[in-house]
Amino acid sequence: MASETTLDYRQWLGDLKIRFRQVQLKAAVTVNTALLQFYWELGADIVAKQTNQAWGSGFLQRLSEDLSREFPDVKRFSRRNLEQSRRWYLFWQAQSPAIAKQVASQLFSVPWWRHVTIITKCQSRTEARYYLQQTHAYGWSRVMLTHQIESRLL
Repeated sequence: MASETTLDYRQWLGDLKIRFRQVQLKAAVTVNTALLQFYWELGADIVAKQTNQAWGSGFLQRLSEDLSREFPDVKRFSRRNLEQSRRWYLFWQAQSPAIAKQVASQLFSVPWWRHVTIITKCQSRTEARYYLQQTHAYGWSRVMLTHQIESRLL
């Protein structure tokens, strides 16, 4: 009877491990989506401030310093990353409404540095959209994505 109890416990423990890993993955995806939405809005805000307020390039350095001081453990507020947020927003917001709507469903499901890779390595929005769709569909790593773009998979 003790072996049945041990077996039952091991099965239950195995199930708990699987469920916990699933919850961890779901939480990570939720966090990634929220961060990407934040970066999108940040890019839009930066574009608006630079357009409407005529704030120059020194604005990004100051913003980086202020945000980094407030959130010292967050590495994503470098000047370079703020520029990337702005560039990412500008890259996709120029799409027609129909294309932007199609892309939006995939936009926030692909990790940040894959977006940076796509907008820096692709020659056109059509090419970028293709690699975004493929990355979304197949879960390409950044290394795999870079390899696919550089080997001109399209």
